[in-house]
Amino acid sequence: MDNNKTQTDVLVIGSSAAGLVAALTGKRVYPDKKFTVTTQNPKTLIPCGIPYIFGSVGSSDNDILPADKMFEANDIEMVVDIAEEINLKEKNVRFKSGSVIAYDKLVIGTGSTPIHPGWLKGADLENVFKVPKNKTYLDEMHTKLTDAKNIVTIGAGFIGIEISDELRKAGKNVTMVEKLPNILGMAFDKDISERAESLLTERGVKILTGTLVSEITGNGKADGVLLDDGQKIEADAVILAMGYQPNSKLAGEAGLPVSNKGFIKVDDYMRTEDSSVFAVGDCAEKRDFFTRKPSPVMLASTACAEARIAGMNLFKLSAIKTFIGTISIFSTAIGETGFGVAGITETQAAAENFDFITGTFEGIDRHPGALEDTHKQFVKLVVGKEAGVILGGEVYGGLSAGELTNTLGIIVQNKMTLNSLLTAQFGTHPLLTASPAGYPLVKAAENAASKIMFTARK
Repeated sequence: MDNNKTQTDVLVIGSSAAGLVAALTGKRVYPDKKFTVTTQNPKTLIPCGIPYIFGSVGSSDNDILPADKMFEANDIEMVVDIAEEINLKEKNVRFKSGSVIAYDKLVIGTGSTPIHPGWLKGADLENVFKVPKNKTYLDEMHTKLTDAKNIVTIGAGFIGIEISDELRKAGKNVTMVEKLPNILGMAFDKDISERAESLLTERGVKILTGTLVSEITGNGKADGVLLDDGQKIEADAVILAMGYQPNSKLAGEAGLPVSNKGFIKVDDYMRTEDSSVFAVGDCAEKRDFFTRKPSPVMLASTACAEARIAGMNLFKLSAIKTFIGTISIFSTAIGETGFGVAGITETQAAAENFDFITGTFEGIDRHPGALEDTHKQFVKLVVGKEAGVILGGEVYGGLSAGELTNTLGIIVQNKMTLNSLLTAQFGTHPLLTASPAGYPLVKAAENAASKIMFTARK
């Protein structure tokens, strides 16, 4: 027998959100099975907390997910090693150390890596950084940024705006460059994006939208960014926040089907073409909840939902435990103001030719308004005209907007109608929620219902 070869019932590659939850869920549902998780990094970062290590959190040491302790507490073996080859026929994985682990079921949670723009001159200069989920890299980046005064961030998605805001809080001069007309333009409608943009500007971040970068300048080390209009922005450091690409190379080389966008193809149970192999998280293909079109969404919350579904279906399929498509729940905060979206936006609904109306309302998130921490709360609902099904919603307000976004997600995922929302019961309290008489979520539904009634009368 090969001393380098071991056997496990379930092998999970990756210990971040998807791998962690898949292993913990699987062990809970199948406690008699042996679970082994392999990871490249002994310390796993909390993915959503990465931008905040440059400001609020202060260090990557304060952003550690205690995966090792969670695995130990649940009798799950953790191995630090790099997977190099999956042999589907022999049902085993070979690792960099030379060891081989045979499996009955395999879960691939290899995640994603930041996009490296090979087309952008200067992208490989010193002091040009990406934002990977790698503690060693981020620690070095943190150290180098300490001495930087002027920083340019290329890309104004969630990572871009969050890291820019944190660096500004740390006293840096930050300029954010975005090719789209608005920041967060892939997630929010223009009216919400503009509110976020105003807040960031007020907090001292300089924002250039509708602007392309033609080159990162410097002799060995970045000293600025050249825009397509010829303008140069001086910079001691440049951060590339241009999105992420799935880590599907390992799966593709094994012969598992991969989409033209690089995602591992899976079914509603998160199974690949090989029924013994599952894929979850950023590396797995997503489909939109309503349109069923492939979706590029990469979210830890989505990864965890997929991981729970994979974990529950490892050895026995359940017709009611399936992943029915991503509803794209995004949220972020700028200072004390939270922003969130779930489901289809107004812009997306128009582009997909849905027959819809919107309902909006702006109120307050505490009552009465004289309370010290009261914050404006705005809700927009996107509603299908035919049956009043709520297709999506956006919100901004105080930090409670995060949980309100989750409520919108439940509403969208369960295809609730305006009528079910208008007749729903909500618990309220002055210190915790908006007034029951002016609950923004319900008032936005009333606004939409009035529009549908008006249309019906015409």
